[in-house]
Amino acid sequence: MIDLSQLPTSEPIMETIASVVEFEKTPLAEQFPFSDSYRLLMDSAKRFGDDIALEFLLQGLPDEPGQSVSFNQLGQQITRTANLLNQLGIGEKDAVSIVLPILPQTHFAIWGAQAAGIANPINPMLEAEHIGEIIAAAESKVVICLGPSPQSDIWDKVLSAVTDSATVVTIVAVNIPGLGAADMDNPEHSSAEILDFDISIAKQASDKLSSGRQFDADQIAAYFHTGGTTGRPKLAQLTHGNMAFLGQLMKIYTAHMERHTVLCGLPLFHIYGVIIQGVAAFSVGYRVLLLTPAGFRSPDGMKNFWQHIARFQVKSFSAVPTVLMALAEIPLGDADISCLTNINSGAAPLSHPFELAFEKKYDVAVGNGYGMTETTALISRAPLVQPPGSVGMRIPYSEIRIAHLTGTKVTKDCPLGESGVILVKGPQVFKGYKSAVDNATAWIEDGWFNTGDLGYLDADGFLYLSGRAKDLIIRSGHNIDPELIEEPLNAHPEVTVAIAIGLPDLYAGELPMAYVVKTPGSHITAEKLLEYCSQKISERAAIPKRIEFIDTMPLTAVGKIYKPSLRLRIAEQIVREHLQQETIPALVTGELEKKRGLVLRISVEDKNRIETVKQLVQGYTISIEVS
Repeated sequence: MIDLSQLPTSEPIMETIASVVEFEKTPLAEQFPFSDSYRLLMDSAKRFGDDIALEFLLQGLPDEPGQSVSFNQLGQQITRTANLLNQLGIGEKDAVSIVLPILPQTHFAIWGAQAAGIANPINPMLEAEHIGEIIAAAESKVVICLGPSPQSDIWDKVLSAVTDSATVVTIVAVNIPGLGAADMDNPEHSSAEILDFDISIAKQASDKLSSGRQFDADQIAAYFHTGGTTGRPKLAQLTHGNMAFLGQLMKIYTAHMERHTVLCGLPLFHIYGVIIQGVAAFSVGYRVLLLTPAGFRSPDGMKNFWQHIARFQVKSFSAVPTVLMALAEIPLGDADISCLTNINSGAAPLSHPFELAFEKKYDVAVGNGYGMTETTALISRAPLVQPPGSVGMRIPYSEIRIAHLTGTKVTKDCPLGESGVILVKGPQVFKGYKSAVDNATAWIEDGWFNTGDLGYLDADGFLYLSGRAKDLIIRSGHNIDPELIEEPLNAHPEVTVAIAIGLPDLYAGELPMAYVVKTPGSHITAEKLLEYCSQKISERAAIPKRIEFIDTMPLTAVGKIYKPSLRLRIAEQIVREHLQQETIPALVTGELEKKRGLVLRISVEDKNRIETVKQLVQGYTISIEVS
């Protein structure tokens, strides 16, 4: 067992599979005593007291005064929030939907909701209809959201979303000075009571839970929205044990480091922002700098990003590849960022050539891990020395299995180096989806969770991704279910069949697009179908950016549409178009390899321009060879 009172250690604790195995010799319950997020957070309040837990920048300006919350205050506000929710009738099986940007109050709401019942963070950028569907799926009794603001439409969307709600009885509005506060009207066709968040929690006790709730690891702590088609959102059920395990695990991974400041620009409806830069960061005792309500989407926050790193002595931050690409274009100016030592990239594939260029430019290490909502953010984690192309090695007390499947049956366990479907078990794996329908194909024999991703393991235990078995489109780390696009398109009278896939994009990684077979005699245009999609698809991020017509869909031997062939086709087309725009003659061909997945090969006519082409295509997440 690791003696945490002796931190920091002189060396990292788990850098090899052998050290992970050694660590696992101590039973999990002995290694990690906490089994719920509330007691873990209260322990941090006790240990770190008046030290700063949260620093919040409202605007992201260079010399803007930060708004600080100590660990004591964080614990008190979480407890007050839980007590308010308990007073409003929230029990341990009741959900609280949270529709908020990045604010200190968002943390109070998430962890307070878990202490009273079940937290349901929702993407505030979704359309009202979609927000309403998620609230209905969670059966939430209370909604905590941003109050009226001239800078945000969250309030109006929430009012629309709860219209005619069968479950919502209370709306609690967070009103932030500087974001604007106005009269809070009752929603039309709703009897929901409206309260002010800060005023209401201030009346509650801060020293203990009035409910007297007793926690155990198996209780559901949160419903995270992971996709699903219009009308039936898919909600992942994460437990208190999942949360507490990741929080305490981070103490081990950071055992060799002094306490420091991390920057959070990730949204707090996203699993990584909530877990790794939330409960885990608080467990370790980090100061978390919240980069404006908009996070990495803030124009001022991003324009002054390097100044914030220098001013607050930020040592690390986590981001999706699109953010790193944007940062690569922002001048350092006179900012001294020598304090910054490492960046964690996740949620979407990161181009290896771009990663190397970024590390060299800013003298910082970029680590690539792998996880998903259903695994409480982590499946594998990058040690200090990571083989190129890998996403790290498994976390302790968990297992990774590579297999070939037929339905939910394993037909073959893959040897080292052979690609197959990635299956996972462990204390970080969720309890299942809220709807039984979604669980039908999620689990493989003997309790293995099917990630839907493809990959392989090497002899040192490192995991490499080689594609996706399931068909999610990953746009800047945001998962889009293709059915959200295919369902309305296939309902169009002039469409025989439509298939949605990811369109390779230098900035977003992938953008949604669709291949369409028209009905005989149809003269429908791509423009008309795109306009139709914009009217029918409630999730703006899912509206396709491109539609390509095709005579027939490629099929497998058993007659199923073969999406990898479509991905290969569009990848070749996109890269050809890119090179043509740069007037670079080249032959672009692609192949679907068993091990690496989709691989493009570019043969440049003028060999003097090979390095230019490598620079042009380094941002694509596809494997590309240039000669």
